[in-house]
Amino acid sequence: MEEVTVIGIDLAKSVFQLHGATASGRPVFRKKLSRAQLIRFIAEQPPCLVAMEACASSHYWGREFLKLGHEVRLIPPIYVKPFVKRQKNDANDAEAIAEAVVRPTMRFVPIKSEEQQARSMVFKTRDLLVRQRNALINALRGHLMEYGIIAPAGRTFVKRLEAQINAPEIDLPSGVIELCRLHLEQIGILDDRTREIQKRLKDEAKSDPETIRLQTAPGVGPISAMAIQAFAPPMEGFRRGRDFAAWLGLVPVQKSTGGRQIL
Repeated sequence: MEEVTVIGIDLAKSVFQLHGATASGRPVFRKKLSRAQLIRFIAEQPPCLVAMEACASSHYWGREFLKLGHEVRLIPPIYVKPFVKRQKNDANDAEAIAEAVVRPTMRFVPIKSEEQQARSMVFKTRDLLVRQRNALINALRGHLMEYGIIAPAGRTFVKRLEAQINAPEIDLPSGVIELCRLHLEQIGILDDRTREIQKRLKDEAKSDPETIRLQTAPGVGPISAMAIQAFAPPMEGFRRGRDFAAWLGLVPVQKSTGGRQIL
């Protein structure tokens, strides 16, 4: 059997599809493994290039495979799609990953550390709490609108609704008042949790040398500095500032053809 130099893995929660190939691209094996079998199988392979799509759990598996002595590369899914032949299934996806990773012009996603993922989780949790709070506010506004009580959209006008609900002369059914107070209680709890997370971000921004340096840039505050630390890849990966701007999405999408520039 020829030596395997590239292994493409189509990730999943329970069942993983693997495609092993030689340096020339010749397929050596196609395997379907359970979660428990995956680590054991990769540990038995000689050091080689392991490729996966950059998706949920890929950074975790990347760190695990690096510990086993393999070279690991994560590919954006959009760059793998052109290499999928005919029907889309797990086996074809794994083969496409193995083919895409050896392309000389392929771009890769750096593997995030546990600390970086922990920081990004703080932002995602804050975003979730804010969305839940907004949903409760909108639900409260919608319910009260049925009784002729209105307020503009936004968190700043919740106090106005609260004052109307608690007014002695309010003519609302007792059940409605009770449920509205329940909404207000939950909104207050989410407000407190959001402020706690925001304070944590600001405190961490004061203690980390990198975020302190980032805040010296005009317009970059503690939250923005922490967001760059949590989500941005290493700056060494960008050749110029414009490339970082493109990563942020601050440059227009280009769909040019036939010499015609379309932005």
